Amino acid sequence: STFLRVMRSSVVKAAGRALVQRTPKHKHARTFIAPVYNFAKRIMPKISDTERAALESGTIAFDKDLFSGDPSLKEICQKYKPVLTAEEQSFLNNEVEVLCEMLDGHQIDKDQNLSPKVWQYIRENKFMGMVIPKHFGGKGFGAHAHAKVVEKIAGRSLACAVTVMVPNSLGPGELLHHYGTPEQKAYYLPRLAHGIDIPCFGLTGPTNGSDAASMRDEGVVCMENGVLGMRVTFNKRYITLAPVATVVGLAFRLSDPNKLLTKGKEGITVALLPTEKNQFAPNGLPGLKIGNRHDPLGAAFMNGTVQSESMFVPMSCVIGGEERTGFGWNMLMECLGEGRGISLPALGLASSRLAVLGVGGYARVRKQFKVPIAAMEGIQEKLAIIGANTFTIAAAQSFFDAILADKQKPPVLSAIMKLHCTERGRQSVNESMDIIGGAGISKGPSNFLAGLYVGMPIAITVEGANVLTRSLISFGQGLNRSHPHLLNMIEAIRKGNDLKGFNAEVSNILRHAMVNLGRSLTRFAGVQLKSKSDVSAPSILPHLAWQLKSKSDVSAYYEAHMSRLAANFAFCADVGLSLGGGLKTAEFLSARYSDVLSNLYLGYACLWYHAQNKNVKGIDQMLDLAMSRILVDAQEALMGIFQNFPVPLLGPLMQLATFPRGREYNPASDKLRAKVADVITSPTELRAFLTENVFVSKKADDRVAMIARAVSECYEADRIMLACRKERRQPTKAEQGKIDAAEALREQIIQVDSFPTLANKVHKDKWMEPTWKVQPIDPKVAAAAHH
Repeated sequence: STFLRVMRSSVVKAAGRALVQRTPKHKHARTFIAPVYNFAKRIMPKISDTERAALESGTIAFDKDLFSGDPSLKEICQKYKPVLTAEEQSFLNNEVEVLCEMLDGHQIDKDQNLSPKVWQYIRENKFMGMVIPKHFGGKGFGAHAHAKVVEKIAGRSLACAVTVMVPNSLGPGELLHHYGTPEQKAYYLPRLAHGIDIPCFGLTGPTNGSDAASMRDEGVVCMENGVLGMRVTFNKRYITLAPVATVVGLAFRLSDPNKLLTKGKEGITVALLPTEKNQFAPNGLPGLKIGNRHDPLGAAFMNGTVQSESMFVPMSCVIGGEERTGFGWNMLMECLGEGRGISLPALGLASSRLAVLGVGGYARVRKQFKVPIAAMEGIQEKLAIIGANTFTIAAAQSFFDAILADKQKPPVLSAIMKLHCTERGRQSVNESMDIIGGAGISKGPSNFLAGLYVGMPIAITVEGANVLTRSLISFGQGLNRSHPHLLNMIEAIRKGNDLKGFNAEVSNILRHAMVNLGRSLTRFAGVQLKSKSDVSAPSILPHLAWQLKSKSDVSAYYEAHMSRLAANFAFCADVGLSLGGGLKTAEFLSARYSDVLSNLYLGYACLWYHAQNKNVKGIDQMLDLAMSRILVDAQEALMGIFQNFPVPLLGPLMQLATFPRGREYNPASDKLRAKVADVITSPTELRAFLTENVFVSKKADDRVAMIARAVSECYEADRIMLACRKERRQPTKAEQGKIDAAEALREQIIQVDSFPTLANKVHKDKWMEPTWKVQPIDPKVAAAAHH
């Protein structure tokens, strides 16, 4: 992995001389590779136990294709198909619809809790047991259904969506399913599925957020009254559902100073702590302290602390029993990483879809200067961002769900999903707030956006803060795990004497770099030879015809450019290996590599999604807009790598091989942005497609329902009035009726909420009356001062 650094070191000279003298004899082969091998051992990063657990968890999927430099759109279109079963679709159409109709976001915020009826409905209808297998009483739903359920609920109430999503993604249910003892599964899984037990999971503490190695929570193995157990001290915070939980999943660092363990080992361990006595804790756990709440920006979901001081916990509470002690981090990485790519991205998608439906509709209804604000270019600029984000997040979510349905569990793609879907969701909400103005900042039953405006920063912070995910995890973990040869070479170094294996992997990496250098050069040439309007492929290069599609075939055009960028990325990632362990801490650089990798995933997801839905009218324009941003973002990240690469000359050399003409991609044209903004604010097939999983209430006075109805009515009324002006005539009686109905609905929608008091506090009372006086100024004096 250090070939480029070796090229610029004195070691390569010694290796070169040895190569000239090399003979088939094994001892000479060892002489050749040993200096390089020893040099690599010095500069390669050390992998901690927690990092190794992360690298060994889950599977490699499409991320490996991206690191190879040669992903295939045709292959992923054939391989991955997201589907909902009839039972899953029925649940979405019935139970989820009923739940959403029960939710009153404004009242939930006032009460800082879901209503008792909502809690009961969620638990009785197995919303907390969606991913638990049917034979344990759960719904047995797949990832796509899980995402769709959370997404639909989130558009109605963030607090309810979080309440539903945590047991299905971050709770102990999946850990029990994969690692629990038969007795633990038989007891807990049916109770979790039926909502009898409410779970939470305690990982984060004051000193450890994403850094599990700094965890202070400790357990010491002990024997008390003939029972093997642990004395555990912990202080957990930010734990969702903790204030109402009946069973607490807990991660802590276990030590065994008296060597009492006969199975398992010391290290991070996961236990399940009931709040009441049961067969695993016959005497209960009287030292367990839960119930205190945090206030996460006023969002009403349950979040709080879990604490204890030297509490005795029987060994039977460890998930998987004594033999699973010390394997907690591996278990967490294996199970919880998948949920990070489902639930939190679903919140981002819900935010963006609701923005298209509600804010896009509001922009069509709301008028200023006698025209809908949707016709104003400043508003169109923001609407285009919302539309492109919605399409991109939907594509990424659907593609990831399809990968999971193929029995893959890719943690690298999961990190990318969480990072970019929540970031784009937040951007859509922020742009929406600018569009609806005062209607967005005035809280009340009519404000459908405030909850998501508050909630999206929370989604960005939890489960690995986005800033950390971007700068350390997605590329750093991806490079080690998804690169076709790097991990094998690291293993060869770790063994200490595997010169043969090391030699083979160095050769593989060199070959890999050269192949992608060649691809970069040929694909650069390919995309240059075609203009966006030229349909025919040049006869002089028929073998490049597949790359040289025109933009009249929008998908093939962008596929060619994505193929080029994939080769660019793979080559530049290999060059990055010249930094050895330094790349691990070069966060500016790693973040830019992460941006390229992420945009490659998003780009191929958009192309795949377009292929799945290519019959939707207007989808080509949507793809064009989304892909324009993706190309620019990937280009800017690569340019940042070239300009800031710390090894002299390598940055310019990378640019020469990949972007010899400098920047080539530009943001989407104003014309395209205006066109997309018009399509998503009008009653079109594309607008319906982008808002397909948004809940619309049947209540006539619901603001989102009013907007959904008003879009077509106001659009038709405006067309009638425009026709009358052009034809210089008065509207017919029927036409006037439509205009009047639309105007009445428009007038209702633009109103905002007001209240006699807030927080039941009188805001104007006797204490507001001044107790001081001021004498009026003589008018003559005031007039003289004015002159």
